[in-house]
Amino acid sequence: MLIKKAEDIRSSEITPKSLYLNRRKFLAEAAMAGAAAAIGVGLKETISPSTSVLAGNKIDGVKKSSLSTTETVTPYNDVTHYNNYYEFGTEKDEPAEMAKNFRTRPWKVKIEGQVEKKQELDIDTILKMAPPEERIYRHRCVEGWSIVVPWVGFSLSELIKRVNPTSKARYVEFTSLFDLTRMPGQRRQVLDWPYVEGLRMDEAMNPLALLCFGMYGEELPNQDGAPLRIVLPWKYGFKSSKAIVRIRFVEKQPLNSWNISAPMEYGFYANVNPNVDHPRWSQAKERRLGEFLKRPTLMFNGYGDQVASLYNGMDLKKNY
Repeated sequence: MLIKKAEDIRSSEITPKSLYLNRRKFLAEAAMAGAAAAIGVGLKETISPSTSVLAGNKIDGVKKSSLSTTETVTPYNDVTHYNNYYEFGTEKDEPAEMAKNFRTRPWKVKIEGQVEKKQELDIDTILKMAPPEERIYRHRCVEGWSIVVPWVGFSLSELIKRVNPTSKARYVEFTSLFDLTRMPGQRRQVLDWPYVEGLRMDEAMNPLALLCFGMYGEELPNQDGAPLRIVLPWKYGFKSSKAIVRIRFVEKQPLNSWNISAPMEYGFYANVNPNVDHPRWSQAKERRLGEFLKRPTLMFNGYGDQVASLYNGMDLKKNY
């Protein structure tokens, strides 16, 4: 048996702490699944958000989307208790605890920059712009773990078309909330707050780009980006801005937070690419939360048919 020293083990090979601590829960759920099968109850019913104290309000009128994957959905408890959300702590299990009292009402989003209809929109106005859809997307983190989540929202393009960007708008910049009292993790100088991300306009208009306000048929939990976030399934997770308070249309490429912090590790595009390693670990394989074996990482996270044309002629190793 090969025994590795601590310094020889890459962080991407380490079993997530929350999964290790929840191993008894995992076994219990497996037993529940067996019992459910015996009595004709679906597994989904044994792990649905409605059984969790963190569950939000149900979203009515959600339609299924043809853009969804048919892969097995990651259990709700894993998605809500293993989070990268530094505004609420740098450990994966901190956001669920630190964000539990985070207030998401009232909430307004400013629309600014190269746009004809500059305005400030109430969150509930935004939610009514288009019928909600459930999209089951693969979601890949740069650290090597992945999830499959039934997100609820509508295409970001629906909002963009309503505010009429000018011909000078080449990029869309997203700014997250900055509030030291409500987001205690911002008291640490981990990043240059507030969190900022951006997309090229054609990326933002792609049908896969989701303006998201729910998951598992219910409102977003605080630790997963409530009340409004972006989901970009072909990019690494840090591109998917959470708790958005400003959307600005600009001429020049935005300076995104992680690229400012560590430019050699985190680029602007952040397309999932198994052929471009992170400086500290390989991106060729990933571990799905709830599973123990790794699987090969797919180019563009498996969404190449929908997005590869956006990057025709680009050197994707240089433009990482």
